[in-house]
Amino acid sequence: METVIEYLVQNWGLLLVLIAFAIMLKVTIFLDKHTIIRMSILIASVFVLSIIVYIEFHLGEIGGYVELRRAIMAIRYSATPIIIALILYALVRKMRWYVILPALAFAIVNVISIFTGIVFSINEAGELVRGPLGYLPYIAVGGYSVVLIFVLYQQSNKQASEIFPIAFLALALGSGLILPFLLGKDYSKIFCTTIGVALFIYYVFLILQLTKKDALTGLLNRQAYYSDVTKNKEITAFISIDMNGLKAINDNQGHVAGDEALYTLGRCFAKASKAKQSVYRIGGDEFMMICHKTSKEQLEELIEKIQSYVDETEYSCSIGYCYAPAGTKDHEEMIKESDAMMYANKAAYYSKLGNNRRSA
Repeated sequence: METVIEYLVQNWGLLLVLIAFAIMLKVTIFLDKHTIIRMSILIASVFVLSIIVYIEFHLGEIGGYVELRRAIMAIRYSATPIIIALILYALVRKMRWYVILPALAFAIVNVISIFTGIVFSINEAGELVRGPLGYLPYIAVGGYSVVLIFVLYQQSNKQASEIFPIAFLALALGSGLILPFLLGKDYSKIFCTTIGVALFIYYVFLILQLTKKDALTGLLNRQAYYSDVTKNKEITAFISIDMNGLKAINDNQGHVAGDEALYTLGRCFAKASKAKQSVYRIGGDEFMMICHKTSKEQLEELIEKIQSYVDETEYSCSIGYCYAPAGTKDHEEMIKESDAMMYANKAAYYSKLGNNRRSA
């Protein structure tokens, strides 16, 4: 009982965060079932790791149990990259389960280290000794963290409201690579709390962002588009984009295939955009991009990128744009010019197919 109380005292803040996290998952209506399951597994993993860390340090304090400590240490060293992999699996849409495989490979190496000391060992004085691969756990966590932050940034809409939470998460994960060398083994005592708090705060930001996002593509939605057009005075270009052939896909392959097509194109547009270029889905197969402080050359480069990424898919789209230095032309006029160019391109596309828009 005394041990349980000591664990609760050391981890009470973490437990409160995890409980709050679990409650928010339960009451949130915006997330799909698979994401909620992944997040729940992540919460449970952090909780279990906190118990493992406590047991490891408790055994170290009372002395002895060297073999048991080695086994627990292998579990802890393995759990850290697995948890980062689970974060990647939970937060990144369309991420496949096999992203966890490298972390499992690291876990096998850690298990081998129980008998060989290749990663770690415990000497006769009960102290941790790094083996030839002693920094492998940090390399594993660092690699996963870099991939996670990169993918989250690539899938974001490059707006400050999304970049700040990603930067916060990067700071939290980065601390896990730096603080162990500053605080020593004591950092392990606060690792779970650090990850728990970081995930919870990022999740809150994520929920707040959902009111501005299109549920299917993850792009900014129609309401965000009208808000940004009204508020922003430094717009230099509008890009109108319309998918070609969505009706034919829906009629011949079903709406699931149509949704996949829209999602794929949305990823192309997001991937092509930069920090001052926002992407919106404003209708069924209609997209808009707003460029802030973007030069004519940068605009042309952006359109080339969009077309290049779309060409790599089985889909196509019609694109139009209007450029004008900030404040020199009315936004509504720019949008009309952009739409007019897009519709002209769309008409040319269907003309080449020898059919009309309705049948395509």
